[in-house]
Amino acid sequence: MNDQLETDKPVHVFIVAGEESGDQLGARLMRSLKARGDVRFSGVGGHAMEAEGLTSVFPLADIAVMGFVAVIARLRTIVRRVHETVAAALAANPDVLVIIDSPDFTHAVAKRVRAARPELPIVDYVSPSVWAWRPGRARKMRGYVDHLLALLPFEPEAHRRLGGPPCSYVGHPLIERLETLRPAPGERPSIADAEKLEVLVLPGSRRSEVSRLLPVFGDTLPLIEAQAGRPIRFVLPAVAHVAPLIREAVSQWPVKPEIVEGEAAKYAAFRRAHAAIAASGTVTLELALSGVPMVVAYKVSWLESQVRHFLTVSTVTYANLILGENIIPERLQWDCTPEKLAATVLPLLADTPDRRRQTEAFRRLEEAMAIGDDTPSERAARIVAAEITRRQ
Repeated sequence: MNDQLETDKPVHVFIVAGEESGDQLGARLMRSLKARGDVRFSGVGGHAMEAEGLTSVFPLADIAVMGFVAVIARLRTIVRRVHETVAAALAANPDVLVIIDSPDFTHAVAKRVRAARPELPIVDYVSPSVWAWRPGRARKMRGYVDHLLALLPFEPEAHRRLGGPPCSYVGHPLIERLETLRPAPGERPSIADAEKLEVLVLPGSRRSEVSRLLPVFGDTLPLIEAQAGRPIRFVLPAVAHVAPLIREAVSQWPVKPEIVEGEAAKYAAFRRAHAAIAASGTVTLELALSGVPMVVAYKVSWLESQVRHFLTVSTVTYANLILGENIIPERLQWDCTPEKLAATVLPLLADTPDRRRQTEAFRRLEEAMAIGDDTPSERAARIVAAEITRRQ
């Protein structure tokens, strides 16, 4: 597979992200593509992609919404932005279209561009969760995606089984941050030696999930403190845009965690922590790679909860999916109560089989996610370059 973009003119990449994490992935991909030749970009992105040279068709905030209810509320704007993006892509006449995550938006763009320009290669960066629900999407994607770049190691086999497009595991961006996630010697005292055990409280990064989980977490901490039998320090890393909501809620809690903000403070807390209560999502993978045993909690609206009837997997936690077994316990929806959360965390605060089972599995997780000396963005850029060369 050719590493370089060997063409007699600048390569034009039209790249479309739909929210913040996609913007970060897009920026790293842009950097790696620029290292391979003369490339110019157009499309849709946020601050990170704009810093790499993209002028976005419109502000990313217009479409950066998640969840059924939020999407429905912004549906008219999203539909209008889909048509504007398609028009911009066709007018740009690029050499490749790269869509990044946010399938409700980016796939709508890809389908329309494919219909108008069937010869244009289309690469999708981040697989939809076809392995969890609506598996029929995989086969449909073959009609408008030429190559799929997967963040999770089991996804290529899932797409092969489901009849999806060609799919390559390029690596999760978190594997580039292992040195940030791993504790230095002495940074995380052993359970036996710690004067205080540190427990992370992670209610999520979206206002909807934070609002639902904070009352439950507020009632959980006193139960843990009362039954742990030793001093506990609770630490709550807060994302900036929900920090005011969190501070207001925590001010009423009987047991108040220390609230920290900023990425550096968050990862420092991860490296010290002995256990965690965490909202379902990417943060659970961060905790696992940091070696922090946890219980996963999640509550959603009634409408969103109905999706569970269509799930084809027995877990929603990434580490469990990668390992192929339910190592990390989950307390979801009606099962997400203070009593059950506390009862699940407490065995993790001593040298117990429950704790050892998770920490031993986390070592296997890192091996399963390894990709060698390349970075994920370098692998992704190599495949994008190959798709351009193949079509040319």
